[in-house]
Amino acid sequence: MPLLLSMLNSMWFKNLALYRFTEAFTLSSEELEDKLSEKQFQPCGKQDEFSQGWTSPVNHTAEQLIHASNGFMMLCLKKEEKVIPAAVINEMLQEKIADVETQESRKLAKKERAALKDELIFELLPRAFSFSKKTYAYIDPKGGWMVVNAATPKKAEDLLSFLRKGLGSLPIVPVNTLESPVTVMTQWLTDKHSVPEGVTIEDECELRSKEDEASIIRCKRHNLSLPEITNHLEKGKQVIKLAVNWTDRLSFIIDENLAIKRLKFLDLIQDQVADIEADDEVAQFDVNFSIMSLELAHFLPRFLEFFGGENKV
Repeated sequence: MPLLLSMLNSMWFKNLALYRFTEAFTLSSEELEDKLSEKQFQPCGKQDEFSQGWTSPVNHTAEQLIHASNGFMMLCLKKEEKVIPAAVINEMLQEKIADVETQESRKLAKKERAALKDELIFELLPRAFSFSKKTYAYIDPKGGWMVVNAATPKKAEDLLSFLRKGLGSLPIVPVNTLESPVTVMTQWLTDKHSVPEGVTIEDECELRSKEDEASIIRCKRHNLSLPEITNHLEKGKQVIKLAVNWTDRLSFIIDENLAIKRLKFLDLIQDQVADIEADDEVAQFDVNFSIMSLELAHFLPRFLEFFGGENKV
C-alpha cells in the first residue's frame, strides 16, 4: 500500500509549468527511450557532489524510462545530491585554518583559505549523506504541449535543459497568450460577468500594487466579492494570483506567468479512476496517467482561451 500511494502521489501533477512546441515532436516513445537511456540515472560516486539522470516514472523496479499511453509520454528526471551541513564545513575549516596559521606563523590568504575548503569538502564527500528528488514531465505530441510538474521555473528548466542535451534540441517556448494574465484576472474580480463559462472564482488571491511591487496583499479563505477587495482594485492593485475551479473537475491557482499551482483533480475525475479496476500498481499508474493526460489535453486549449488565445508570434 505505501508503494501504491507513493506512485499515485507522483502521478497526479500538482504544479504545471506549460510549454509549447514550436515544431512538431516526431520521436516515437521507443526512439525517445533510446535517447534517454544514454543519460540514465546513476548514483553518486564517492567524490561526486551530485548526479542526475533519467529513471522510470513508474517505480524504482521498472526498467522503461518512458511510460506511454494514448500518445502521451511521461518521463522522470532523478537528481541525487550529497549533503554536508554548512555549519560542519565552517567549523572544521576554521580549525584547519587556525592549525596552519599557528604552524606557519602567518595569516592565510583568501585563495589559500578557499583551497583548504575545497580539500575539506573532498575529504567529507565519501562520508556525506545523500538525498534524491524527482521531477516529472510529459509530452503531448498531438496537442503540442510539454508539461512539467514543477513549482518553480528553475526546477522546470533544469529538466528541460537536461532533456535538451540528450536530444540535441528541444524546440519549445513558455506558453504565451494574447492578453495579459494579470489584466484578465483583475477584470474577473472587477466584473463577475467577465468570468468565462465553467470558471468559478474561489477564495484565494494575491494583489500587487502597480507602483510598488513590494506592496502585496494576500487573501486566503476570503470572500473575494467583498467591498474591501473591490476597494483595493479601484486603488490600482492588480491580481497576480487567483484560485479558480474549472467545471468542478479541476481546482488550481493561476499566477501572473500562466503557471498553474496547487492543482487538484476533483471528485468527478477521481470517480473515473475508481470505476476502472487495475490488476497491479503499474496498471493503476497507467489508468491514472491516461485520465490525467486526457483531462489536461481537453482543458489546456480552453485555458489559453481564457486569456485571448495563444500568442504564436
